[in-house]
Amino acid sequence: MAWLAETLRRYPEIAIFLSLGVGYWVGGKSFRGFSLGAVTATLLAAIAIGQLGITVSPNVKSVFFLLFLFAVGYGVGPQFVRGIAKDGLPQALFAVVQCLLCLAAPVAAAKLAGYSIGSAAGLFAGSQTISASMGLATDAINRLGLPADQAKALLDAMPTAYAVSYIFGTVGSAVILATLGPLLLRIDLVAACKEYEARLGGGKSLGGAGQAWHEYELRAYRISPDSAAVGKTVSQMEATEPAGMRLFIERVRRGDKIEEATLDLVLRAGDVVAIAGRRDQLVSVLGARGVEVDDPELLAVPAEGVDVYVTSKAMDGKTLRELAGMPGARGVYLRKIKRGPTETPIPVLPETRLYRGDTVTIVGRTQDTTAAAKALGVLDRPSNATDVAMVSLAIVAGALIGAVVIKAGAIPITLSTAGGALIAGIVFGWLRAIHPTFGRIPESTVWFMNSVGLNVFIAVVGLTAGPQFISGLRSLGVSLFLWGVVSTTVPLVLGMLIAKYVFRFHPAILLGACAGARTTTAALGMVCDAAKSQVPGLGYTVTYAVGNTLLTIWGMVVVMILS
Repeated sequence: MAWLAETLRRYPEIAIFLSLGVGYWVGGKSFRGFSLGAVTATLLAAIAIGQLGITVSPNVKSVFFLLFLFAVGYGVGPQFVRGIAKDGLPQALFAVVQCLLCLAAPVAAAKLAGYSIGSAAGLFAGSQTISASMGLATDAINRLGLPADQAKALLDAMPTAYAVSYIFGTVGSAVILATLGPLLLRIDLVAACKEYEARLGGGKSLGGAGQAWHEYELRAYRISPDSAAVGKTVSQMEATEPAGMRLFIERVRRGDKIEEATLDLVLRAGDVVAIAGRRDQLVSVLGARGVEVDDPELLAVPAEGVDVYVTSKAMDGKTLRELAGMPGARGVYLRKIKRGPTETPIPVLPETRLYRGDTVTIVGRTQDTTAAAKALGVLDRPSNATDVAMVSLAIVAGALIGAVVIKAGAIPITLSTAGGALIAGIVFGWLRAIHPTFGRIPESTVWFMNSVGLNVFIAVVGLTAGPQFISGLRSLGVSLFLWGVVSTTVPLVLGMLIAKYVFRFHPAILLGACAGARTTTAALGMVCDAAKSQVPGLGYTVTYAVGNTLLTIWGMVVVMILS
Protein backbone atom coordinates (compact mmCIF):
# COMPACT_ATOMS: atom_id res chain seq x y z
CA MET A 1 0.00 0.00 0.00
CA ALA A 2 2.87 2.36 0.74
CA TRP A 3 4.33 1.65 -2.70
CA LEU A 4 0.91 2.29 -4.36
CA ALA A 5 0.44 5.57 -2.49
CA GLU A 6 3.90 6.78 -3.44
CA THR A 7 3.34 5.77 -7.07
CA LEU A 8 0.06 7.72 -7.25
CA ARG A 9 1.76 10.78 -5.76
CA ARG A 10 4.59 10.53 -8.28
CA TYR A 11 2.30 9.84 -11.26
CA PRO A 12 -0.95 11.75 -10.59
CA GLU A 13 -2.25 10.85 -14.06
CA ILE A 14 -2.74 7.29 -12.74
CA ALA A 15 -4.85 8.68 -9.89
CA ILE A 16 -7.05 10.52 -12.40
CA PHE A 17 -7.74 7.37 -14.41
CA LEU A 18 -8.30 5.39 -11.23
CA SER A 19 -10.90 7.96 -10.14
CA LEU A 20 -12.59 7.76 -13.55
CA GLY A 21 -12.62 3.97 -13.55
CA VAL A 22 -14.13 3.68 -10.09
CA GLY A 23 -16.50 6.59 -10.71
CA TYR A 24 -17.96 5.28 -13.97
CA TRP A 25 -18.25 1.75 -12.58
CA VAL A 26 -19.97 2.77 -9.34
CA GLY A 27 -22.01 5.49 -11.07
CA GLY A 28 -23.39 2.95 -13.52
CA LYS A 29 -24.88 0.83 -10.74
CA SER A 30 -28.41 1.46 -9.51
CA PHE A 31 -30.39 0.41 -6.46
CA ARG A 32 -34.18 0.47 -6.75
CA GLY A 33 -33.93 3.02 -9.52
CA PHE A 34 -31.45 5.29 -7.74
CA SER A 35 -27.96 5.85 -9.06
CA LEU A 36 -25.20 8.22 -7.99
CA GLY A 37 -24.29 8.90 -11.59
CA ALA A 38 -20.79 9.11 -13.01
CA VAL A 39 -20.10 12.69 -11.88
CA THR A 40 -20.89 12.24 -8.18
CA ALA A 41 -19.30 8.79 -8.04
CA THR A 42 -16.12 10.12 -9.69
CA LEU A 43 -15.98 13.02 -7.25
CA LEU A 44 -16.34 10.72 -4.23
CA ALA A 45 -13.74 8.30 -5.61
CA ALA A 46 -11.31 11.16 -6.25
CA ILE A 47 -11.88 12.56 -2.76
CA ALA A 48 -11.10 9.15 -1.24
CA ILE A 49 -7.94 8.76 -3.35
CA GLY A 50 -7.03 12.37 -2.65
CA GLN A 51 -6.58 11.53 1.04
CA LEU A 52 -3.11 10.33 -0.04
CA GLY A 53 -2.09 13.93 -0.73
CA ILE A 54 -1.88 13.90 -4.52
CA THR A 55 -0.96 17.07 -6.42
CA VAL A 56 -2.32 17.57 -9.95
CA SER A 57 -1.51 20.45 -12.29
CA PRO A 58 -4.56 22.77 -12.55
CA ASN A 59 -3.92 22.98 -16.32
CA VAL A 60 -5.26 19.44 -16.68
CA LYS A 61 -8.72 20.32 -15.46
CA SER A 62 -8.73 23.56 -17.46
CA VAL A 63 -8.10 21.76 -20.76
CA PHE A 64 -10.80 19.14 -20.22
CA PHE A 65 -13.25 21.68 -18.87
CA LEU A 66 -12.92 23.79 -22.03
CA LEU A 67 -13.65 20.69 -24.12
CA PHE A 68 -16.70 19.95 -21.97
CA LEU A 69 -18.13 23.47 -22.15
CA PHE A 70 -17.63 23.70 -25.91
CA ALA A 71 -19.48 20.39 -26.33
CA VAL A 72 -22.33 21.67 -24.14
CA GLY A 73 -22.67 24.82 -26.24
CA TYR A 74 -22.35 22.88 -29.50
CA GLY A 75 -25.19 20.59 -28.45
CA VAL A 76 -27.64 23.25 -27.29
CA GLY A 77 -26.79 25.86 -29.95
CA PRO A 78 -29.67 25.25 -32.41
CA GLN A 79 -32.35 25.04 -29.70
CA PHE A 80 -30.90 27.99 -27.77
CA VAL A 81 -31.00 30.30 -30.79
CA ARG A 82 -34.46 29.10 -31.84
CA GLY A 83 -35.78 29.58 -28.33
CA ILE A 84 -34.43 33.11 -28.04
CA ALA A 85 -35.25 34.27 -31.56
CA LYS A 86 -38.44 32.53 -32.64
CA ASP A 87 -41.50 30.57 -31.51
CA GLY A 88 -39.85 29.11 -28.43
CA LEU A 89 -39.66 32.56 -26.80
CA PRO A 90 -42.25 31.89 -24.04
CA GLN A 91 -40.43 28.70 -23.06
CA ALA A 92 -37.08 30.51 -23.20
CA LEU A 93 -38.40 33.33 -20.98
CA PHE A 94 -39.76 30.78 -18.51
CA ALA A 95 -36.35 29.08 -18.43
CA VAL A 96 -34.75 32.44 -17.57
CA VAL A 97 -37.24 32.91 -14.70
CA GLN A 98 -36.65 29.37 -13.43
CA CYS A 99 -32.88 29.85 -13.59
CA LEU A 100 -33.14 33.09 -11.61
CA LEU A 101 -35.07 31.22 -8.92
CA CYS A 102 -32.41 28.50 -8.97
CA LEU A 103 -29.77 31.18 -8.42
CA ALA A 104 -31.63 33.09 -5.71
CA ALA A 105 -32.47 30.12 -3.47
CA PRO A 106 -28.90 28.80 -2.89
CA VAL A 107 -27.50 32.34 -2.56
CA ALA A 108 -30.11 33.19 0.06
CA ALA A 109 -29.50 29.89 1.84
CA ALA A 110 -25.74 30.50 1.89
CA LYS A 111 -26.21 33.99 3.33
CA LEU A 112 -28.61 32.76 6.02
CA ALA A 113 -26.32 29.87 6.96
CA GLY A 114 -23.18 32.01 6.85
CA TYR A 115 -21.39 29.77 4.35
CA SER A 116 -18.18 30.77 2.59
CA ILE A 117 -18.16 31.61 -1.10
CA GLY A 118 -16.76 28.17 -1.93
CA SER A 119 -19.47 26.37 0.04
CA ALA A 120 -22.12 28.56 -1.57
CA ALA A 121 -20.85 27.74 -5.07
CA GLY A 122 -20.84 24.03 -4.21
CA LEU A 123 -24.33 24.27 -2.69
CA PHE A 124 -25.61 25.88 -5.88
CA ALA A 125 -23.93 23.30 -8.14
CA GLY A 126 -25.17 20.32 -6.11
CA SER A 127 -28.71 21.45 -5.35
CA GLN A 128 -29.27 22.42 -9.00
CA THR A 129 -27.28 19.41 -10.32
CA ILE A 130 -25.19 21.62 -12.59
CA SER A 131 -21.66 20.32 -12.13
CA ALA A 132 -20.30 22.54 -14.90
CA SER A 133 -20.91 25.67 -12.82
CA MET A 134 -18.03 24.70 -10.51
CA GLY A 135 -15.58 25.38 -13.30
CA LEU A 136 -16.73 28.96 -13.77
CA ALA A 137 -16.92 29.40 -10.00
CA THR A 138 -13.31 28.22 -9.76
CA ASP A 139 -12.22 30.79 -12.33
CA ALA A 140 -14.14 33.53 -10.52
CA ILE A 141 -12.60 32.66 -7.13
CA ASN A 142 -9.11 32.66 -8.64
CA ARG A 143 -9.78 36.18 -9.97
CA LEU A 144 -10.73 37.61 -6.56
CA GLY A 145 -7.08 38.39 -5.80
CA LEU A 146 -7.12 36.56 -2.48
CA PRO A 147 -3.99 35.14 -0.85
CA ALA A 148 -3.22 31.66 -2.12
CA ASP A 149 -4.15 29.90 1.13
CA GLN A 150 -7.53 31.66 1.35
CA ALA A 151 -8.35 30.91 -2.29
CA LYS A 152 -7.41 27.25 -1.76
CA ALA A 153 -9.68 27.02 1.28
CA LEU A 154 -12.62 28.34 -0.76
CA LEU A 155 -11.90 25.97 -3.64
CA ASP A 156 -11.58 22.98 -1.29
CA ALA A 157 -14.94 23.79 0.33
CA MET A 158 -16.75 23.67 -3.02
CA PRO A 159 -16.72 19.87 -3.69
CA THR A 160 -17.78 19.15 -0.10
CA ALA A 161 -20.94 21.23 -0.47
CA TYR A 162 -21.55 19.84 -3.94
CA ALA A 163 -21.32 16.20 -2.88
CA VAL A 164 -23.62 16.64 0.14
CA SER A 165 -26.34 18.56 -1.71
CA TYR A 166 -26.20 16.69 -5.04
CA ILE A 167 -27.99 13.50 -3.96
CA PHE A 168 -31.25 15.24 -3.07
CA GLY A 169 -30.72 17.61 -5.98
CA THR A 170 -30.96 14.64 -8.36
CA VAL A 171 -33.48 12.37 -6.66
CA GLY A 172 -35.52 15.14 -5.08
CA SER A 173 -36.02 17.14 -8.28
CA ALA A 174 -37.25 14.05 -10.13
CA VAL A 175 -39.69 13.13 -7.35
CA ILE A 176 -40.93 16.72 -6.95
CA LEU A 177 -41.65 17.15 -10.66
CA ALA A 178 -43.02 13.70 -11.47
CA THR A 179 -44.88 12.89 -8.24
CA LEU A 180 -45.56 16.09 -6.30
CA GLY A 181 -46.02 18.27 -9.40
CA PRO A 182 -49.23 16.70 -10.76
CA LEU A 183 -50.76 16.70 -7.25
CA LEU A 184 -49.77 20.29 -6.51
CA LEU A 185 -51.04 21.58 -9.87
CA ARG A 186 -54.05 19.24 -9.93
CA ILE A 187 -53.05 17.80 -13.30
CA ASP A 188 -54.20 14.47 -14.70
CA LEU A 189 -51.01 13.96 -16.66
CA VAL A 190 -52.17 10.96 -18.69
CA ALA A 191 -55.41 12.66 -19.74
CA ALA A 192 -53.61 15.94 -20.49
CA CYS A 193 -51.15 14.19 -22.81
CA LYS A 194 -53.93 12.33 -24.60
CA GLU A 195 -55.79 15.61 -25.11
CA TYR A 196 -52.62 17.28 -26.39
CA GLU A 197 -51.95 14.40 -28.78
CA ALA A 198 -55.53 14.65 -30.05
CA ARG A 199 -55.02 18.39 -30.60
CA LEU A 200 -51.97 17.55 -32.69
CA GLY A 201 -53.98 15.02 -34.67
CA GLY A 202 -52.53 11.91 -33.07
CA GLY A 203 -53.82 8.55 -31.99
CA LYS A 204 -52.44 5.55 -30.20
CA SER A 205 -49.02 4.47 -31.44
CA LEU A 206 -48.42 0.75 -31.85
CA GLY A 207 -45.68 -1.48 -33.10
CA GLY A 208 -41.98 -0.80 -33.23
CA ALA A 209 -38.72 -2.66 -32.80
CA GLY A 210 -39.11 -6.20 -31.51
CA GLN A 211 -42.79 -6.48 -32.41
CA ALA A 212 -44.43 -8.54 -35.15
CA TRP A 213 -46.89 -5.75 -35.99
CA HIS A 214 -45.53 -2.99 -38.24
CA GLU A 215 -47.15 0.36 -38.97
CA TYR A 216 -46.10 0.61 -42.63
CA GLU A 217 -46.46 -2.13 -45.21
CA LEU A 218 -46.12 -2.80 -48.94
CA ARG A 219 -48.84 -4.97 -50.50
CA ALA A 220 -49.73 -6.08 -54.02
CA TYR A 221 -53.23 -5.78 -55.51
CA ARG A 222 -54.62 -6.76 -58.92
CA ILE A 223 -56.75 -4.18 -60.77
CA SER A 224 -60.03 -5.77 -61.85
CA PRO A 225 -61.76 -4.78 -65.14
CA ASP A 226 -64.54 -2.96 -63.29
CA SER A 227 -62.16 -1.06 -60.99
CA ALA A 228 -62.34 2.75 -60.83
CA ALA A 229 -58.57 2.75 -61.31
CA VAL A 230 -58.76 1.60 -64.94
CA GLY A 231 -57.77 4.42 -67.28
CA LYS A 232 -56.54 6.72 -64.52
CA THR A 233 -52.97 7.83 -63.90
CA VAL A 234 -51.01 6.99 -60.77
CA SER A 235 -51.23 10.64 -59.74
CA GLN A 236 -55.03 10.68 -60.10
CA MET A 237 -55.45 7.50 -58.07
CA GLU A 238 -53.24 8.71 -55.24
CA ALA A 239 -55.14 12.00 -55.15
CA THR A 240 -58.57 10.35 -54.88
CA GLU A 241 -57.83 8.63 -51.57
CA PRO A 242 -59.80 9.93 -48.55
CA ALA A 243 -58.39 12.87 -46.61
CA GLY A 244 -55.55 11.91 -44.33
CA MET A 245 -54.66 8.79 -46.34
CA ARG A 246 -51.14 8.51 -47.66
CA LEU A 247 -51.10 5.52 -50.02
CA PHE A 248 -48.53 5.43 -52.83
CA ILE A 249 -48.20 3.18 -55.86
CA GLU A 250 -44.53 2.22 -55.96
CA ARG A 251 -44.31 -0.34 -58.80
CA VAL A 252 -46.55 -1.94 -61.42
CA ARG A 253 -46.43 -5.42 -62.96
CA ARG A 254 -47.85 -5.43 -66.49
CA GLY A 255 -47.72 -8.94 -67.86
CA ASP A 256 -44.20 -10.23 -67.26
CA LYS A 257 -42.69 -6.76 -66.99
CA ILE A 258 -42.18 -4.78 -63.78
CA GLU A 259 -41.76 -0.99 -64.00
CA GLU A 260 -41.45 1.86 -61.54
CA ALA A 261 -44.68 3.80 -61.07
CA THR A 262 -44.41 7.31 -62.48
CA LEU A 263 -47.09 9.87 -61.74
CA ASP A 264 -48.28 9.91 -65.38
CA LEU A 265 -48.45 6.13 -65.81
CA VAL A 266 -51.98 5.07 -66.90
CA LEU A 267 -53.29 2.00 -65.07
CA ARG A 268 -54.96 -0.86 -66.91
CA ALA A 269 -57.15 -3.80 -66.01
CA GLY A 270 -55.04 -6.77 -64.97
CA ASP A 271 -52.14 -4.66 -63.69
CA VAL A 272 -50.71 -5.70 -60.33
CA VAL A 273 -49.71 -2.66 -58.29
CA ALA A 274 -47.44 -2.52 -55.24
CA ILE A 275 -48.99 -0.03 -52.82
CA ALA A 276 -47.24 1.34 -49.72
CA GLY A 277 -48.95 2.89 -46.74
CA ARG A 278 -50.07 2.53 -43.18
CA ARG A 279 -51.35 -0.91 -42.38
CA ASP A 280 -54.74 0.30 -41.16
CA GLN A 281 -55.25 2.41 -44.29
CA LEU A 282 -54.36 -0.44 -46.62
CA VAL A 283 -56.86 -2.66 -44.85
CA SER A 284 -59.68 -0.10 -44.64
CA VAL A 285 -59.33 1.33 -48.15
CA LEU A 286 -58.19 -1.63 -50.25
CA GLY A 287 -59.02 -4.65 -48.13
CA ALA A 288 -62.68 -4.79 -49.11
CA ARG A 289 -62.47 -3.87 -52.78
CA GLY A 290 -59.01 -5.01 -53.87
CA VAL A 291 -57.80 -8.45 -54.82
CA GLU A 292 -54.56 -9.01 -52.95
CA VAL A 293 -51.95 -11.22 -54.61
CA ASP A 294 -48.62 -12.67 -53.57
CA ASP A 295 -45.89 -11.27 -55.82
CA PRO A 296 -42.48 -11.41 -54.10
CA GLU A 297 -40.64 -10.06 -57.14
CA LEU A 298 -42.91 -7.02 -57.41
CA LEU A 299 -42.67 -6.34 -53.69
CA ALA A 300 -38.84 -6.51 -53.68
CA VAL A 301 -38.64 -2.71 -53.69
CA PRO A 302 -35.23 -1.22 -52.78
CA ALA A 303 -35.99 0.64 -49.56
CA GLU A 304 -34.04 2.17 -46.70
CA GLY A 305 -34.41 3.98 -43.44
CA VAL A 306 -32.13 7.00 -43.08
CA ASP A 307 -31.51 9.79 -40.59
CA VAL A 308 -31.79 13.31 -41.96
CA TYR A 309 -30.43 16.41 -40.24
CA VAL A 310 -32.97 19.20 -40.84
CA THR A 311 -31.30 22.39 -42.05
CA SER A 312 -33.72 23.81 -44.64
CA LYS A 313 -35.02 27.27 -43.80
CA ALA A 314 -38.09 26.62 -45.97
CA MET A 315 -39.05 23.59 -43.86
CA ASP A 316 -38.39 25.22 -40.49
CA GLY A 317 -41.51 25.44 -38.34
CA LYS A 318 -43.82 23.54 -40.71
CA THR A 319 -46.20 20.93 -39.35
CA LEU A 320 -45.92 17.31 -40.44
CA ARG A 321 -49.33 17.68 -42.09
CA GLU A 322 -47.98 20.52 -44.24
CA LEU A 323 -44.82 18.58 -45.08
CA ALA A 324 -46.85 15.49 -46.06
CA GLY A 325 -48.57 17.49 -48.79
CA MET A 326 -45.33 18.54 -50.50
CA PRO A 327 -44.19 16.78 -53.69
CA GLY A 328 -40.93 15.61 -52.11
CA ALA A 329 -42.85 13.71 -49.41
CA ARG A 330 -44.34 11.22 -51.88
CA GLY A 331 -43.56 7.65 -50.85
CA VAL A 332 -41.74 8.72 -47.68
CA TYR A 333 -42.82 7.95 -44.13
CA LEU A 334 -41.56 9.51 -40.92
CA ARG A 335 -40.69 7.12 -38.11
CA LYS A 336 -38.90 9.21 -35.51
CA ILE A 337 -37.98 12.78 -34.53
CA LYS A 338 -35.09 13.57 -32.16
CA ARG A 339 -34.53 17.09 -30.87
CA GLY A 340 -31.83 18.82 -28.86
CA PRO A 341 -28.57 17.66 -27.27
CA THR A 342 -30.33 15.04 -25.20
CA GLU A 343 -31.97 13.63 -28.36
CA THR A 344 -35.39 14.03 -26.81
CA PRO A 345 -37.98 11.90 -28.68
CA ILE A 346 -40.71 14.10 -30.16
CA PRO A 347 -44.20 12.69 -30.87
CA VAL A 348 -44.83 12.07 -34.57
CA LEU A 349 -48.24 13.71 -34.94
CA PRO A 350 -49.86 15.64 -37.82
CA GLU A 351 -49.57 19.03 -36.09
CA THR A 352 -46.07 18.47 -34.69
CA ARG A 353 -43.70 21.12 -36.05
CA LEU A 354 -40.27 20.36 -37.45
CA TYR A 355 -37.36 22.70 -36.77
CA ARG A 356 -33.84 23.16 -38.02
CA GLY A 357 -31.50 21.11 -35.89
CA ASP A 358 -33.95 18.21 -35.56
CA THR A 359 -32.91 14.74 -36.69
CA VAL A 360 -35.64 12.72 -38.40
CA THR A 361 -35.70 9.06 -39.42
CA ILE A 362 -37.52 8.50 -42.71
CA VAL A 363 -38.27 5.28 -44.59
CA GLY A 364 -39.16 4.58 -48.20
CA ARG A 365 -37.68 3.74 -51.57
CA THR A 366 -34.07 4.81 -51.88
CA GLN A 367 -34.85 7.37 -54.59
CA ASP A 368 -37.71 8.81 -52.51
CA THR A 369 -35.73 9.13 -49.28
CA THR A 370 -32.85 10.72 -51.19
CA ALA A 371 -35.19 13.35 -52.67
CA ALA A 372 -36.83 14.02 -49.30
CA ALA A 373 -33.46 14.32 -47.56
CA LYS A 374 -32.35 16.90 -50.12
CA ALA A 375 -35.47 18.97 -49.43
CA LEU A 376 -35.15 18.70 -45.63
CA GLY A 377 -31.42 19.07 -45.16
CA VAL A 378 -28.61 16.58 -45.33
CA LEU A 379 -28.33 12.85 -44.78
CA ASP A 380 -26.78 12.18 -41.39
CA ARG A 381 -24.50 9.40 -42.54
CA PRO A 382 -22.52 7.60 -39.82
CA SER A 383 -18.97 8.95 -39.61
CA ASN A 384 -16.12 8.70 -37.15
CA ALA A 385 -14.38 11.86 -38.37
CA THR A 386 -14.39 15.02 -36.26
CA ASP A 387 -13.61 18.48 -37.59
CA VAL A 388 -10.81 18.95 -35.06
CA ALA A 389 -9.58 22.14 -36.76
CA MET A 390 -12.98 23.81 -36.23
CA VAL A 391 -13.25 22.58 -32.65
CA SER A 392 -9.79 23.82 -31.72
CA LEU A 393 -10.03 27.20 -33.45
CA ALA A 394 -13.52 27.80 -32.07
CA ILE A 395 -12.30 27.14 -28.51
CA VAL A 396 -9.35 29.48 -29.14
CA ALA A 397 -11.65 32.25 -30.40
CA GLY A 398 -14.07 31.85 -27.50
CA ALA A 399 -11.34 31.63 -24.87
CA LEU A 400 -9.57 34.74 -26.18
CA ILE A 401 -12.82 36.71 -25.98
CA GLY A 402 -13.48 35.31 -22.52
CA ALA A 403 -10.01 36.25 -21.34
CA VAL A 404 -10.81 39.95 -21.70
CA VAL A 405 -11.35 41.55 -18.27
CA ILE A 406 -13.35 44.74 -17.77
CA LYS A 407 -13.20 46.32 -14.31
CA ALA A 408 -16.30 47.93 -12.81
CA GLY A 409 -14.68 49.74 -9.92
CA ALA A 410 -12.78 47.06 -8.04
CA ILE A 411 -14.86 44.21 -9.47
CA PRO A 412 -13.39 42.36 -12.47
CA ILE A 413 -16.09 41.43 -15.00
CA THR A 414 -15.23 38.73 -17.51
CA LEU A 415 -16.74 35.74 -19.27
CA SER A 416 -13.57 33.80 -18.39
CA THR A 417 -11.99 31.42 -20.86
CA ALA A 418 -14.53 28.77 -19.82
CA GLY A 419 -17.51 31.04 -20.47
CA GLY A 420 -16.00 32.04 -23.80
CA ALA A 421 -15.70 28.40 -24.81
CA LEU A 422 -19.36 27.85 -23.92
CA ILE A 423 -20.50 30.80 -26.04
CA ALA A 424 -18.26 29.63 -28.91
CA GLY A 425 -19.91 26.22 -28.73
CA ILE A 426 -23.39 27.78 -28.96
CA VAL A 427 -22.41 29.88 -31.98
CA PHE A 428 -20.73 27.06 -33.88
CA GLY A 429 -23.45 24.57 -32.95
CA TRP A 430 -26.03 26.92 -34.45
CA LEU A 431 -23.90 27.52 -37.55
CA ARG A 432 -23.54 23.77 -37.97
CA ALA A 433 -27.34 23.41 -37.87
CA ILE A 434 -27.91 25.83 -40.75
CA HIS A 435 -24.71 25.15 -42.75
CA PRO A 436 -23.77 21.48 -42.16
CA THR A 437 -20.82 21.57 -44.52
CA PHE A 438 -18.29 22.02 -41.71
CA GLY A 439 -17.84 21.45 -38.02
CA ARG A 440 -19.08 17.87 -37.81
CA ILE A 441 -18.67 16.25 -34.41
CA PRO A 442 -20.02 12.68 -34.28
CA GLU A 443 -22.45 11.88 -31.52
CA SER A 444 -19.96 9.59 -29.83
CA THR A 445 -17.33 12.34 -29.77
CA VAL A 446 -19.78 14.85 -28.33
CA TRP A 447 -20.57 12.32 -25.60
CA PHE A 448 -16.86 11.86 -24.87
CA MET A 449 -16.24 15.60 -24.66
CA ASN A 450 -19.31 16.04 -22.47
CA SER A 451 -18.91 13.12 -20.10
CA VAL A 452 -15.16 12.51 -19.90
CA GLY A 453 -14.32 16.21 -20.16
CA LEU A 454 -16.47 17.01 -17.15
CA ASN A 455 -15.42 13.97 -15.15
CA VAL A 456 -11.68 14.60 -15.58
CA PHE A 457 -12.32 18.12 -14.26
CA ILE A 458 -14.31 16.67 -11.35
CA ALA A 459 -11.61 14.07 -10.65
CA VAL A 460 -8.92 16.76 -10.37
CA VAL A 461 -11.19 18.82 -8.08
CA GLY A 462 -11.75 15.80 -5.84
CA LEU A 463 -8.08 14.79 -5.72
CA THR A 464 -7.08 18.33 -4.78
CA ALA A 465 -9.78 18.82 -2.16
CA GLY A 466 -9.52 15.32 -0.66
CA PRO A 467 -7.51 16.12 2.47
CA GLN A 468 -9.92 18.92 3.53
CA PHE A 469 -13.14 17.08 2.65
CA ILE A 470 -13.61 15.12 5.88
CA SER A 471 -13.19 18.14 8.16
CA GLY A 472 -15.59 20.17 6.01
CA LEU A 473 -18.17 17.41 6.07
CA ARG A 474 -17.98 17.12 9.85
CA SER A 475 -18.54 20.82 10.41
CA LEU A 476 -21.24 21.48 7.77
CA GLY A 477 -22.69 18.09 6.78
CA VAL A 478 -26.22 18.08 8.26
CA SER A 479 -26.91 21.77 7.70
CA LEU A 480 -25.56 21.54 4.16
CA PHE A 481 -27.93 18.68 3.35
CA LEU A 482 -30.94 20.51 4.78
CA TRP A 483 -30.14 23.76 3.02
CA GLY A 484 -29.64 21.70 -0.14
CA VAL A 485 -33.18 20.33 0.23
CA VAL A 486 -34.50 23.89 0.54
CA SER A 487 -32.43 25.12 -2.42
CA THR A 488 -33.69 22.28 -4.61
CA THR A 489 -37.36 22.32 -3.60
CA VAL A 490 -38.26 26.02 -3.43
CA PRO A 491 -37.27 26.98 -7.02
CA LEU A 492 -39.02 23.90 -8.47
CA VAL A 493 -42.29 24.49 -6.60
CA LEU A 494 -42.32 28.20 -7.47
CA GLY A 495 -41.35 27.40 -11.05
CA MET A 496 -44.24 24.96 -11.50
CA LEU A 497 -46.72 27.52 -10.16
CA ILE A 498 -45.33 30.25 -12.42
CA ALA A 499 -45.43 27.93 -15.43
CA LYS A 500 -49.12 27.18 -14.82
CA TYR A 501 -50.53 30.52 -13.68
CA VAL A 502 -48.24 33.08 -15.35
CA PHE A 503 -47.04 31.44 -18.57
CA ARG A 504 -50.15 29.22 -18.79
CA PHE A 505 -48.36 26.31 -20.42
CA HIS A 506 -50.46 23.35 -21.40
CA PRO A 507 -50.44 20.76 -18.57
CA ALA A 508 -48.99 18.15 -20.95
CA ILE A 509 -45.75 20.09 -21.54
CA LEU A 510 -45.57 22.12 -18.30
CA LEU A 511 -43.57 19.61 -16.26
CA GLY A 512 -41.30 18.92 -19.23
CA ALA A 513 -40.54 22.64 -19.42
CA CYS A 514 -39.70 22.70 -15.69
CA ALA A 515 -37.41 19.68 -16.07
CA GLY A 516 -35.65 21.28 -19.02
CA ALA A 517 -35.08 24.61 -17.28
CA ARG A 518 -33.49 22.68 -14.38
CA THR A 519 -31.59 20.44 -16.88
CA THR A 520 -32.72 17.31 -15.06
CA THR A 521 -33.11 14.57 -17.65
CA ALA A 522 -33.94 12.00 -14.96
CA ALA A 523 -37.01 14.05 -14.04
CA LEU A 524 -38.12 14.16 -17.69
CA GLY A 525 -37.87 10.39 -17.86
CA MET A 526 -40.04 10.00 -14.76
CA VAL A 527 -42.56 12.54 -16.06
CA CYS A 528 -42.84 10.74 -19.42
CA ASP A 529 -43.27 7.42 -17.61
CA ALA A 530 -46.02 8.88 -15.45
CA ALA A 531 -47.67 10.45 -18.50
CA LYS A 532 -47.32 7.27 -20.59
CA SER A 533 -46.39 9.61 -23.44
CA GLN A 534 -43.45 11.44 -25.01
CA VAL A 535 -45.46 14.69 -25.21
CA PRO A 536 -43.76 16.29 -22.14
CA GLY A 537 -40.56 16.27 -24.20
CA LEU A 538 -42.04 19.05 -26.36
CA GLY A 539 -41.51 21.41 -23.44
CA TYR A 540 -38.01 20.18 -22.62
CA THR A 541 -35.66 21.03 -25.46
CA VAL A 542 -35.78 24.85 -25.61
CA THR A 543 -35.85 25.23 -21.83
CA TYR A 544 -32.96 22.76 -21.49
CA ALA A 545 -30.83 24.73 -23.94
CA VAL A 546 -31.42 28.02 -22.11
CA GLY A 547 -31.21 26.48 -18.63
CA ASN A 548 -28.01 24.57 -19.30
CA THR A 549 -26.34 27.75 -20.48
CA LEU A 550 -27.53 30.07 -17.71
CA LEU A 551 -27.08 27.63 -14.82
CA THR A 552 -23.49 27.03 -15.92
CA ILE A 553 -22.80 30.78 -16.02
CA TRP A 554 -24.45 31.21 -12.61
CA GLY A 555 -21.42 29.50 -11.04
CA MET A 556 -19.47 32.68 -11.75
CA VAL A 557 -22.40 34.91 -10.76
CA VAL A 558 -22.72 33.25 -7.32
CA VAL A 559 -19.11 34.20 -6.57
CA MET A 560 -19.59 37.74 -7.86
CA ILE A 561 -22.71 38.26 -5.71
CA LEU A 562 -21.22 36.89 -2.51
CA SER A 563 -17.84 38.56 -2.92
